[in-house]
Amino acid sequence: MTRPKWLESGGCVLEQQNLELNESSNSGKAKRIASESLHMLFYIILVFLSTFLILHFVGQRTQVLGRSMENALSNQDNLIVDKLSYHFMKPHRFDIVVFPVDDTKDVFYIKRIIGLPGETVQIIDGKVYINNKLLNEHYGKEEISLDREGIAVKPIILGDKEYFVLGDNRNHSMDSRDPEVGNISKSAIIGKAWIRVWPLNRFGFLNH
Repeated sequence: MTRPKWLESGGCVLEQQNLELNESSNSGKAKRIASESLHMLFYIILVFLSTFLILHFVGQRTQVLGRSMENALSNQDNLIVDKLSYHFMKPHRFDIVVFPVDDTKDVFYIKRIIGLPGETVQIIDGKVYINNKLLNEHYGKEEISLDREGIAVKPIILGDKEYFVLGDNRNHSMDSRDPEVGNISKSAIIGKAWIRVWPLNRFGFLNH
């Protein structure tokens, strides 16, 4: 039996419509994948840019080498240094700060602020005095031995923007008692030690 022609033409129309729907569906899927890929790329760029800005202008990762800040900090501790706060506020006594060893800024010291601008610092019989008054503090790992009083055996008068710093491990630290280090200017301070990120079992904000 011969099929009616209208059925044949109708079948062709349906087949053509299905083909167009498939092409449209594939085109929509390709656009959706391209859009998602573009969003993912934008997100990755944003993360890298944010990380770069944070590490260069807000925070800096640094590693502790040596024993000079025991027991607060240990050798190989990894820290994030807050580089932003001191643009808006002055350093405080007992802040743990980071500053360069020399002008190259490749190697840094990490010490605790003891004396503030305008104060007079002196070490007498292993104890720290500020403006002729015994400093009330508990950060020193041990009493300073007489041979480690350094230049602070005589009164040190700090300038308007100078700080006197010590390592917590007082007898195993090169700091403001040593002529090679001396008083630290505010402009030399990179920032304040903020968070310990390694080792993980000691992760957390640092006490100042």
